Amino acid sequence: MKLPRLLQDPNDEHALAALRRYYGTGDGTETFTGARFDTWDSTGTRAADHDRFTADDLVAVTFLSVNVSAPAAIRLLDTQAQEFSELLSAVGPDKDLAEGPSRPWPDDWAGWRLHEALLALPDVGPTTASKLLARKLPRLRPIYDSVVERVIGTNSVWESLRQLLTSDREVHDRLVLLGEKAKLPKEVSALRVFDVVTWMEGKYGAETF
Repeated sequence: MKLPRLLQDPNDEHALAALRRYYGTGDGTETFTGARFDTWDSTGTRAADHDRFTADDLVAVTFLSVNVSAPAAIRLLDTQAQEFSELLSAVGPDKDLAEGPSRPWPDDWAGWRLHEALLALPDVGPTTASKLLARKLPRLRPIYDSVVERVIGTNSVWESLRQLLTSDREVHDRLVLLGEKAKLPKEVSALRVFDVVTWMEGKYGAETF
């Protein structure tokens, strides 16, 4: 994979400009609806609901321009809720992708099985599946969509980023620092910083910032 130009640039101000435009600056600037994805918690139970998908999760992904179909929602929240809860529990607590294994995860890893179970839901493709996973595991699972794929040159975002971040911790540390400099909410992970910067570059061009 290739880093977006905004992250190849050693000058943080350009990546920060993209983040500030997306999340707003606190001065009344209009933000993207996706700025609410990271923090949406209408029930106040998000932390306690780590190991199960909730209605809040299904609302949150709509802020990123995808919708979970009614049949898929029924399975996630009701008829297959226990199955998905067990898979989330098997993945374990959310942790930074940079702290993951230096070798690829095995084919039977719970994270892959969870991803495949989501893809088996009606009308759920790779983009929606990645956004559902990123709601539950924001530090571990990056978001995939066609804009990100075009910028980084691969549709294997999760594995490619794992390879990059475990081999070069400085990239992770810079993403964390960018989030701090942009004064983003604590819920915004390093992976989400990567996603937003990459997506903004893909939509508007690096030269815009």
